Amino acid sequence: MLSEAEQRNRMVTEQIEARGIKDKPLLAVLRKIPRHLFIPESLQEYAYMDEALPAYCGQTISQPYIVARMTELLQLTPLHKVLEIGTGTGYQTAVLAELAGEVYTVEINPGLVDIARSNPLMKAYSNIHFITGNGYNGYPPAALYDAVIVTAAPPHLPEELVNQLSPGGRMVIPVGSYDQELELIIKNSDNSIKIHPIFGVRFVPMTDRF
Repeated sequence: MLSEAEQRNRMVTEQIEARGIKDKPLLAVLRKIPRHLFIPESLQEYAYMDEALPAYCGQTISQPYIVARMTELLQLTPLHKVLEIGTGTGYQTAVLAELAGEVYTVEINPGLVDIARSNPLMKAYSNIHFITGNGYNGYPPAALYDAVIVTAAPPHLPEELVNQLSPGGRMVIPVGSYDQELELIIKNSDNSIKIHPIFGVRFVPMTDRF
């Protein structure tokens, strides 16, 4: 049987690199972070398969390729400040914290915030700021952000999130109620935006209440 480190390496090589992800720091992070420790113990044997899995509180953890693709689209550097909407169990949050300077992560479900914050792996990151709140509002106190990533699907692009994106910043977000599409939003220097459709996806709906 392969060790967990060997399973992670195979996941990255066969499921992520083989599908066109080229960002070397990102690939190294995905080889490093133990995804199995962000999902329920009963499902940990499936952690390195290329599929979304049930998590806690009725939510899911995205498939590894989707995490990789969304993160690569942000083009993160250690100088970047990132806003994440939808902390979930914290796996995507940890990936962001490895690549960016500061991560502000907003989760509407207090139970999920507690689960993510209490994960022992999170002690390694001093640059993660956990916020319990409505993701539609973003997090104005720390705006503007160089990058915004949304891990639940609103029916329409939230204007407040666009407002909190810096000129030149990039947002990756799934949009739609039933037919969802992953979109890359780039804000121009004049605060206009360009929307680039990426591909069809299936995320849990973004909610404004708990």
